[in-house]
Amino acid sequence: KGVSLALRSTETLAMDMPHPTNPALYRLTKHLLQKYHKAVRPVHDWTEATTVYLDVLVHAVLDVDAQNQKLKTSIWYHEVWDDEFLSWNPSMFDEIREISLPLSDIWAPDIILKELVDFEGSPNLPYVYVNSSGTIKNSKPIQVVSACSLETYAFPFDIQNCSLTFSSALHTVHDVNLAFLRSRGDMKHDKKEFLNDSEWELLSVSSSHNILQSCAGESAQIQFHVVIRRRPLVYVVSLLIPSIFLMLVDLGSFYLPPTCRARIVFKTSVLVGYTVFRVNMSDEMPRNALSTPLIGVFFVVCMAFLVISLFKSILLVSFLHDEWSAGQEWPLLCLQGDTDADGPRTDPRAQLAGATEPPFCQEHQVQPGTMKEVWFQLRSISTYFQTWEQAEQQEVTWLALLQRFDRLLFQAYAVVLGLYAVTLCSLWALWASS
Repeated sequence: KGVSLALRSTETLAMDMPHPTNPALYRLTKHLLQKYHKAVRPVHDWTEATTVYLDVLVHAVLDVDAQNQKLKTSIWYHEVWDDEFLSWNPSMFDEIREISLPLSDIWAPDIILKELVDFEGSPNLPYVYVNSSGTIKNSKPIQVVSACSLETYAFPFDIQNCSLTFSSALHTVHDVNLAFLRSRGDMKHDKKEFLNDSEWELLSVSSSHNILQSCAGESAQIQFHVVIRRRPLVYVVSLLIPSIFLMLVDLGSFYLPPTCRARIVFKTSVLVGYTVFRVNMSDEMPRNALSTPLIGVFFVVCMAFLVISLFKSILLVSFLHDEWSAGQEWPLLCLQGDTDADGPRTDPRAQLAGATEPPFCQEHQVQPGTMKEVWFQLRSISTYFQTWEQAEQQEVTWLALLQRFDRLLFQAYAVVLGLYAVTLCSLWALWASS
């Protein structure tokens, strides 16, 4: 019975209390937007410019497309401006000092990104915060695909500097001016929002403010220079070290004798290894129509040295084989000429050239069994040995020339390989000091 009386008294009090038919938040929103015209720039004096304060926080580097010269980043974008038509007295609305309003119902600056190529996966946030003094805060995450001049010459120790330029699409600086939300020093080395586990590392975000002259008048723009560098360890292990090993193996092949046929087989195997490695390397190296990575240039130069050396070895072995084959048949030619008087007496070399017998064999047409025959025989043998000696001297001359060329090629190859190693170490040192 006592409980029922208590319930009845509570219901009576609830019926006596008036319901808030007009909440403060509803009244405030209606008060602000009832006579608001979003097509009008929110200033009482039209000669005063609306200043928009900008800030950018780089969250992650999602993709660097060197072939298409595009950079894909995830950023937090902040806009702050004052709207003189959206201020109120908090004491009249239950001390409400900040509310959220639909961005589509109020005036917003027409700030665009000049390097913009595409927006990808950016969430649509329809609300902004407005405080009692009329300051509007518009913050949103954006995935920006922007155009950037990417330089891959120092790959994998490359450092990229890409700009994000914001400006008004239509208004001049007399209508909409731009300014920084934070100081430039605070923005330059602020990395607290950056994800540090990707291939790229954020170095700094410097900024600049410029006034541009155009036919429509002066316009303000703000540039954020995003400086990033690649982490090269993966490419050092998978590309640079194997390429140096392959070049050292090719360099070691010069210690094989130039006249050895096994050298051709060895260099051919190295050339196959070069080709396979070059195909695999092309999948990992960035492709750029304007510049070629330095590692690719050195690799092509070393492959050219290999091909030249292989071609030289083939010519040398072919030359020695021709000389050796000709030297095996020459002695039998003249010694068999007088025993086979009825057969044709021609030199195989002369047959290939379309000629008849050598002169010293043609002179050997005397009656057998005489001293004159012996004299002609000795003369032919002497002439043969003189010819053989001249051929030997010519062969030695060619061998010396080819060996000198081989040493010169070896020295040039060693210089290129040393230059390659020094350049890589220098690029790595510059990368580490940046």
